[in-house]
Amino acid sequence: MEGKSFARRDRLLEIEAYARSKWEQEEVFRSESRERPPEPGEKFFGNFPYPYMNGYLHLGHAFSLSKLEFAAAFHRLRGANVLLPFAFHCTGMPIKASADKLAREIQQFGDPPVFPPSAAEEIEKQEPGPADGNDVASAIPDKFRGKKSKAVAKSGGPMFQWEIMRSFGLSDSEISKFQDPYNWLSYFPPLAVEDLKAFGLGCDWRRSFITTDMNPFYDSFIRWQMRKLRAMSKIVKDKRYTIFSPLDGQPCADHDRASGEGVQPQDYTLIKMEVVSPFPPKLSALEGRKVYLTAATLRPETMYGQTNAWVLPDGQYGAFEINETDVFIITARAALNLSYQNFSRIPQKPTCLVELKGYDLIGLPLKSPLSVNKIIYALPMLTILTDKGTGIVTSVPSDSPDDYMALHDLKAKPAFRAKYGVKDEWILPFEIIPIINIPELGDRPAEKVCHDMKIKSQNEKEKLAEAKKLTYLKGFTEGVMLIGEFTGQKVQEAKPLVRNMLMETGQAIMYSEPEKKVMSRSGDECVVALTDQWYITYGESEWKKLAEECLSNMNLYSEETRHGFEHTLGWLNQWACSRSFGLGTRLPWDEEFLVESLSDSTIYMAYYTIAHLLQNGDMYGADTSLVKPQQMTDEVWDYLFCGGPFPNKSDIPPSHLNKMKQEFEYWYPFDLRVSGKDLIQNHLTFCVYNHTAIMSKKHWPRGFRCNGHIMLNSEKMSKSTGNFRTLCQAIEEFSADATRFSLADAGDGVDDANFVFETANAAILRLTKEIAWMEEVLAAESDLRTGPPSTYADRVFANEINIAVKLTEQHYQNYMFREALKTGFFDLQAARDEYRFSCGAGGMNRDLVLRFMDVQTRLITPVCPHYGEYVWRELLKKNGCAVKAGWPVADSPDLTLKSANKYLQDSIVVMRKLLQKQLLGSKKGNKKGGAPVAVSTEENKLVGLIYVNEQYDGWKEECLRILQSKFDRNTLKFAPDAEIMDALQKSSVGQSTNFKQTQKLCMPFLRFKKDEAVAIGVQALDLKLPFGEIEVLHENLDLIKRQLGLEHVEVLSARDPDALVKAGSLVSLLNQNPPSPGNPTALFLSR
Repeated sequence: MEGKSFARRDRLLEIEAYARSKWEQEEVFRSESRERPPEPGEKFFGNFPYPYMNGYLHLGHAFSLSKLEFAAAFHRLRGANVLLPFAFHCTGMPIKASADKLAREIQQFGDPPVFPPSAAEEIEKQEPGPADGNDVASAIPDKFRGKKSKAVAKSGGPMFQWEIMRSFGLSDSEISKFQDPYNWLSYFPPLAVEDLKAFGLGCDWRRSFITTDMNPFYDSFIRWQMRKLRAMSKIVKDKRYTIFSPLDGQPCADHDRASGEGVQPQDYTLIKMEVVSPFPPKLSALEGRKVYLTAATLRPETMYGQTNAWVLPDGQYGAFEINETDVFIITARAALNLSYQNFSRIPQKPTCLVELKGYDLIGLPLKSPLSVNKIIYALPMLTILTDKGTGIVTSVPSDSPDDYMALHDLKAKPAFRAKYGVKDEWILPFEIIPIINIPELGDRPAEKVCHDMKIKSQNEKEKLAEAKKLTYLKGFTEGVMLIGEFTGQKVQEAKPLVRNMLMETGQAIMYSEPEKKVMSRSGDECVVALTDQWYITYGESEWKKLAEECLSNMNLYSEETRHGFEHTLGWLNQWACSRSFGLGTRLPWDEEFLVESLSDSTIYMAYYTIAHLLQNGDMYGADTSLVKPQQMTDEVWDYLFCGGPFPNKSDIPPSHLNKMKQEFEYWYPFDLRVSGKDLIQNHLTFCVYNHTAIMSKKHWPRGFRCNGHIMLNSEKMSKSTGNFRTLCQAIEEFSADATRFSLADAGDGVDDANFVFETANAAILRLTKEIAWMEEVLAAESDLRTGPPSTYADRVFANEINIAVKLTEQHYQNYMFREALKTGFFDLQAARDEYRFSCGAGGMNRDLVLRFMDVQTRLITPVCPHYGEYVWRELLKKNGCAVKAGWPVADSPDLTLKSANKYLQDSIVVMRKLLQKQLLGSKKGNKKGGAPVAVSTEENKLVGLIYVNEQYDGWKEECLRILQSKFDRNTLKFAPDAEIMDALQKSSVGQSTNFKQTQKLCMPFLRFKKDEAVAIGVQALDLKLPFGEIEVLHENLDLIKRQLGLEHVEVLSARDPDALVKAGSLVSLLNQNPPSPGNPTALFLSR
């Protein structure tokens, strides 16, 4: 920005370069195991879901990662042996899809391509959308859900892959190389390493790796894992309904999707309603075939009550060939789904014999399964959605509020019937057929609910949705069948029986489609396919019990996270683990398939422990000087990770094998895995399942900490609006430490957090000003007061430092980093500023100031390590490095002293406000605690008289003693009010002649003290404060005079008759506003 100075930010960037050079020289973040097992708390192993390498790291990654980084930095600072590794995920289809898309653009438009203005639209028609995986914001761990392809969403329209690559800053000559998917693997991971180093990540980079068969060691590891799962019957081949991408020709798992993450197949019963011949002219070409209008239903048990079928008049339908004899009239979308479920004459290619509109279907006579009515008719309904089900809806007005109102409208409106050519005989004779009895709703529940809710029309969508929810839920849980083979049975028992009967008799088929729209990263809308492929048997009962046991012993840091895992364990079932398209590791027993991206990333945290001893620091595994990939046999992997016998046949030196074994046994299990909450429903749950299957209980994970997504300046990250930052951009704009500072301040819960640019800019100012202050104070160190801390201000400040140390340690241990920033930086700085002022002419104590600098530097170092390192070494001239300096030692906080200081500061604030009102001649000046005074002049000085009553007496004392006797210290609850009032009436106060007048004062006082006791504890009922008020005020007379601008101040006891004389004519004010414990009364006089 023009005119804006970046000197402070540039100063931080210089300091960061200085700190990183020191860390690299001294190998500060190199992690080594020890021969003996670690004691509790001795080691900390934390990790983070490796990001997907189809672009640059961004602030979404940095936010989740910062939680791990701050935690690891805290443990390192306190003296733990810390392992924080980092790797890069390249498995799956997004990179391959992007590379292929780039190749198509070059083939079509040249190299470099010249795109005609309309080309983007043309491409969009050919391919429904660009691969979302191409977009930098889509890297897997922190992707944001959207309803459309992110690249499209961000650009406001279709984008070419070439343009996306240009947005990365690549030249045209470089972009062409990215037609080779492996070029992505060579290009992006090293850039990510540089960005993370600039961020200050305390990572042991020797242990980094990439996935896929490009890394032969990791490839061997995944092959071993897959073979092991299969040997345990955890991987099976089966036919299952799964979300499937027709364009990719393979299942589309969560990480393969541009939108629709977490969406599962929804199973329906497809009811075959046969069209009665003769057929109308539009269907004449179908004579001789069995033609059905087919409706998808979730409630097959209600088919007895059908009165008609519904079609959308303007809807697009087709007559699709299912086999040699059967034709289904449905939408093209439903036909496509069916074609992937073995219901199409040509598999995966629907054959449309006749294109139809809904108008063409109105009036068709139908024979529908189970219907009491032998013939029903197709009628118009204007609210049918053609992106759900088949576009054909069967009507059961007894139990469906939508059907009831639509039928009611059509019967009641002759003009409406005439508009669509509906004959009276198609509708008027058909009445509601009671089929289910529901307690409280009867045997015509839809009619009753619509009447009760005063629904007048089928257009009242919100009311109808509520009515449907009520009738369907109560019908399923409480309803009893009144008709058919299962009369008398509960609906929930009859439903599967009716469904099976319909399918066994050929009157219905099973149909499945995605619960919601799912778009693959290749840009096509997904279907549900019945696929014969390899599945991991998640959800199997015994395995599920182990997963539940593991989770029950884990620290998940929030109930919401635990509920998320419980919900996922409730629905998660077999998971397709193989793919035929993309990058990755081949299934060792079926090399036609690749291991999909959520299945090769479940126990790789174990691989971190030995990666450096295999790859020798080369993330690609190209360095085979220590071990060769082919030496990593299943026996070796079993020995390292599963307690298997020593692999005597291995030609790896025993010393090297034992070193790898030591690394794993020392570091495992991992202590913390930090992730976005969106991974609970897949990756994190898979991680639990696989650990329980493959590893012993002592190696099961100990903790997951999940967070929300990050917003920028209270808005969702978006490239199209410019509200987006890569990690590199943020560091360049704010510096690493200011970025980290703002990330810590963004929030710690499971809800979405907020990275505020203004906070980052304020951090730049704060950090550089603090350095300048320290430089200034240290340059004039000889001017500071020497000797041991001795004054009241010294004691308070020393106590505030102790409090900061203890509270900040608790916050770091609980991974509440915003709170740690508050207590360890903001509050501590406020205490320092208060101390500077309180010291006055006597000046600050040298030892205390140096201790403050030492402690504050350590407390902020986990968040701002570069700053901490520079201050530690260059300003404080300390030995060693700040990031390993040790947690500061502190005495136990003196909470009484803290209370006393709060009392002092609060009293000064109240007195200052009072004085200001008086000096301004406020009309309120002679209310609580004061009197009008003249403005001071040379001859007319202001004097303050502060009256203190250190103990409650009279009726207040009696009230407090009663409350003390009626308070339960364990439950923090009082006896009933009636019991307290009875005690008050029996007390000396209650027996006095003026009790009624006193009672008016007692009641609000009792209420106030009860609330205070519940809030802070029994000490609120004490007759006096835990410190001497007069003593505190006496010790700080100089501060009070300076703060209020008074010539003279006296602190007096309100119980001392001689002291009251000094008030002179203002003594009446004391009687009107008597001081009480914690509330002194000040009078100001001019002399």
